[in-house]
Amino acid sequence: MNITLLQTDIKWADPVYNRDRVHQLIDSLKQTDLIILPEMFTTGFCLNPKEIAEEANAETLQWMRSIAKDKDVAIAGSVATKENGKYYNRLYFVKPDGSYSTYNKRHLFSYGGEDKEYTAGNEKVVVEHEGFRILLQICYDLRFPVFARNTGNYDMIVYVANWPTTRIEAWNTLLRARAIENQCYVAAVNRTGEDPTCKYSGGGTVLIDYYGKTIATSEPDKEDIVTGNIDIKLLNDFRKKFPALNDADQFRMII
Repeated sequence: MNITLLQTDIKWADPVYNRDRVHQLIDSLKQTDLIILPEMFTTGFCLNPKEIAEEANAETLQWMRSIAKDKDVAIAGSVATKENGKYYNRLYFVKPDGSYSTYNKRHLFSYGGEDKEYTAGNEKVVVEHEGFRILLQICYDLRFPVFARNTGNYDMIVYVANWPTTRIEAWNTLLRARAIENQCYVAAVNRTGEDPTCKYSGGGTVLIDYYGKTIATSEPDKEDIVTGNIDIKLLNDFRKKFPALNDADQFRMII
């Protein structure tokens, strides 16, 4: 499967501009199977959802469905979403046929106050595309390995993020740890630029294999398009040759 990761600069709280900019980048791409965008790619990581959140079936989801159909590609990215009077940091995974799955961010960034404005998700979500089972995760989820533990039910983790430069080494280290310990691919998309509280010059958008090796990565401090291929047969062969997951500790998930 060919994957394209778009490390974009996000104009603060301007979804029309940001969708148009992403559309320009997508129009420049060669054929790919999956496009992944950053966390809150239409607004930036805004902690005032009353100003920027969209209804669950509103503009950005419909835009993503249009892109998926027109380009014959799956597309994923998170959007501040309002549903039944609550606000969610919601990751949409949209397939070419218009069907889609959603994951609401489980671990809200309490250090920044996200937990006071948004509602945490309560479901671990795995989607299937092009023969891969894909676990959906958002930014701060990366710091919580129990939630992402592979029990044999996925082949790749997707992380979408607004991860600031000051903590970029943690991002880089933990992404490789998740790939190694779960014997899976990891596709991680960070943003670039800055918002009213943080700078995102560290880059960090990367595609990693099950050894923790980099398949493709972004340049720091700029918008960038990262592409790479992953192979389910190679992954399955590795798991059979080195079945470390069979020796994992048994535990009960909290959700």
